[in-house]
Amino acid sequence: MASNGDPPSEQVAAKDDAEAGGVRRSAAAVADLLRGFLAVQQRRAEAYSLLRRGFSEYMANGGELAYQQLCGNITAEFNDCSKQVLEMISLLSMPEFCRDDLADLLKVVQAHEKEKLHLTAKLQVLKKAGRPSERLVSHENCRSRSMAQHVCVHVKEITEAAGTEDAEADAEYDGALKEAIQGVQEAVTNINEHMEEVRYEIEALEAETIGSKWTEVEETFPIFHLVRDLEEDDLTLSG
Repeated sequence: MASNGDPPSEQVAAKDDAEAGGVRRSAAAVADLLRGFLAVQQRRAEAYSLLRRGFSEYMANGGELAYQQLCGNITAEFNDCSKQVLEMISLLSMPEFCRDDLADLLKVVQAHEKEKLHLTAKLQVLKKAGRPSERLVSHENCRSRSMAQHVCVHVKEITEAAGTEDAEADAEYDGALKEAIQGVQEAVTNINEHMEEVRYEIEALEAETIGSKWTEVEETFPIFHLVRDLEEDDLTLSG
């Protein structure tokens, strides 16, 4: 009979087992959430690939309607991915997991993904418009009584001021294009670095789960206690 109000050894053992099992289940659940996050990131990568191919085809062959439809589908895909990640962030912040560090990590990735998407859209708009000095001019509003007397309303006298204005517009365009490209590259680099952190965390959680299971096996079978005691004796003698 237990003294001083201490619980029986069986109750202590049961409590320890329950706590160990809870830790193992929690680690496994967090690892599953992070693997789900990696799957979402793969979906995003595939969506970007479709968007790039669709835009290249649009620039080469036209087809405004098909391109707009593609953009709509890609937007819906990105929205669904973001929704899933936000749900993961919410779960990681709950008391059952209490992994605010991982929730913050996913939030950072979300921010970089948002910036990447914004800059990707900006890049496509810039490329679609083209450099100011190279843009085609529409003849829609031109005055024309006949082909021989065709007068383009956009034709203007080439002056030094006009040339300077075109050069400044081109320089501004080139700067915006370069800034967007660098921004996308930086976002991709940051995302990839954080993805590596997620992968390392998954490996640590898996090792924690396996280690907990192995400890449970050792405690279940007395032979492992004998082996451990013999190893400790050997170390004592060798010392």
